[in-house]
Amino acid sequence: MAPPLPGPLAHLAPLLSHYGYLAVGGVVLVEDFGVPAPGETILIAAGVYAGAGELNVVAVGLIAFAAAIVGDNIGYLVGRFGGRAFVHRWGRYVFLTPERFETAERFFSRHGGKIVTVARFVEGLRQANGIIAGTTGMHWLRFLAFNALGAALWVGLWLTLAYFAGTHIGTVYDEIRRYEIYVLVALGLLAAALITRQLLRRRHRED
Repeated sequence: MAPPLPGPLAHLAPLLSHYGYLAVGGVVLVEDFGVPAPGETILIAAGVYAGAGELNVVAVGLIAFAAAIVGDNIGYLVGRFGGRAFVHRWGRYVFLTPERFETAERFFSRHGGKIVTVARFVEGLRQANGIIAGTTGMHWLRFLAFNALGAALWVGLWLTLAYFAGTHIGTVYDEIRRYEIYVLVALGLLAAALITRQLLRRRHRED
């Protein structure tokens, strides 16, 4: 029997009980190309279910990872081929107003590729991540690499915590959100370290 989900996760119980993996993949997918949907919340709820034996944790992780990548790439295509005019025309229907979009785009442009990884953990940026990468003209392969790293870290973090914390995940989630800035800094440093290592390896091969 599925465990009772704590606090803000409780409303997702019927969805997970009826649709299982399909619910996880579908909600994460649509959130990642800009539709307001509880992608992070359903990932955490699925982790609690997996910890109770109701779902397979590996299957949840793979589905969520694939959905996150596909969703962000749909957003990238929207931004790349629709452009700013398209986003300004339709963005308000998913709460992405021109003002919010321009602020996010400036932030994105200043911080470059690494923000694609970190944005996965920031509400608002997670949903607009792919769209902004497309409108700013980021090369697709570069976006794909940073996006895959962010998706792996995001899925891995929340799924692992939910799997082991179980119904105590609400408390854990609140604590992490309280120290979110430190988590983001740590993730940013990790991404920078990985990028630096890759550049050093490339330089070594060229020498």
